[in-house]
Amino acid sequence: MHSSQTNNRTFLFLLVAVSAGFCAILWPFIGAVFWAIALAILFYPLNRRLLQRMPGKPNLATLTTLALCLLVVILPLVLIGASVVRESVTIYNRMSSGQLDFGMYVQQINAAMPTWITQLLERLNLASAQEIEQRLSSVAAEAGKLLAGKAVALGSNTLGFVVSFGIMLYLLFFFLRDGKNLTTRIREAIPMERIHKQALSDKFATVIRATVKGNLVVASAQGALGGLIFWLLDIQGFVLWGVLMAFLSLLPAVGASLIWGPVSIYFFATGSVVQGFVLAAYGVLVIGLVDNVLRPILVGKDTKMPDYIVLISTLGGMSIFGLTGFVIGPAIAALFIACWDIYSPPITKH
Repeated sequence: MHSSQTNNRTFLFLLVAVSAGFCAILWPFIGAVFWAIALAILFYPLNRRLLQRMPGKPNLATLTTLALCLLVVILPLVLIGASVVRESVTIYNRMSSGQLDFGMYVQQINAAMPTWITQLLERLNLASAQEIEQRLSSVAAEAGKLLAGKAVALGSNTLGFVVSFGIMLYLLFFFLRDGKNLTTRIREAIPMERIHKQALSDKFATVIRATVKGNLVVASAQGALGGLIFWLLDIQGFVLWGVLMAFLSLLPAVGASLIWGPVSIYFFATGSVVQGFVLAAYGVLVIGLVDNVLRPILVGKDTKMPDYIVLISTLGGMSIFGLTGFVIGPAIAALFIACWDIYSPPITKH
């Protein structure tokens, strides 16, 4: 007859094995699962209010919440994504045909540089003007082709997108309707003290809400404002550049300036001083103000994490999980800090 300790070890091994197998099954659709969880956390308060007005009709309340989620969040993102793919394909075709030459832009900047700068670079043995031109041109061309190629690949993988999108909506419905019961069962199954489980659960939900809601609001605002000024200045592909600024705005401190900054420098270098000044002033006073005002209000106060932790966790998360990592990275970092706060005893002053 097996001992109780042997039975416990066997069951623990079986539990870990089947859990790992289940995670492996879900991994191809991890993005869809995660976004279903994130959207369920965001829209659960709305679903609860609708359920109070529709007592005894949980399915109807959930379907209404799902429809509002589609109209407010998902449909605009799909339309913007389609525009980005279309503009990326246009840029890719122009580069392939030679109509768009990044080397020409570098030559214009190089020709506008004062003589003393080129002489200083050569005197310091950094690089000659021609070498700088070749390197910058090569980097810009490779970056443009990579970006356009990714967009083309994304647009061609329609079946995979539709499947993941359908799975996300399907899971979102059940997470909204049965999320409270699922959360309770998961919380009860974790072998920890109740106060610690509650703290970790609250921390996870807070970080998800703050990161998704705050970062998406900041990114949408900066992307829209950046795309608007690019459109007013008659810069081709303003939708694509606006989306890139929105994406880069997920990175604290640097953000959208990685796009509008070089374009402003190009305007100054090529003699378009008015356009360069307008873009630089607009970028600092308008686009930058959005980041400095909205991000601390929507993200910083709730997550209570330093900017350098947010930055490194965002970059690391996106390098592992792709675009979804801008939420997963900070969430893991917040749980890491919360777990160590629980484990480490408080420091008392003598």
